[in-house]
Amino acid sequence: MENHTLAHDFPEYVEKINALRQTDEAFKKLFVNYEEINALIYHYEQDEINHTTDEHLTDLRKKRMHLKDDIYSFLSKN
Repeated sequence: MENHTLAHDFPEYVEKINALRQTDEAFKKLFVNYEEINALIYHYEQDEINHTTDEHLTDLRKKRMHLKDDIYSFLSKN
């Protein structure tokens, strides 16, 4: 299983991520949404009994990807 935390995916932005989480509400919302979806995906992938459909898991992964794109855009512009 891959690690999809923002710190892992964007190590060059760790300090900026931590600062923006504290000071920018728009970024904080993106961050929290990303972390919640990432945790849910991790839960579904780790569970031996699949409690969701493949379609739902695919939709969650797409949402995570779009949020990651939005976060990267935010980080590179600010």
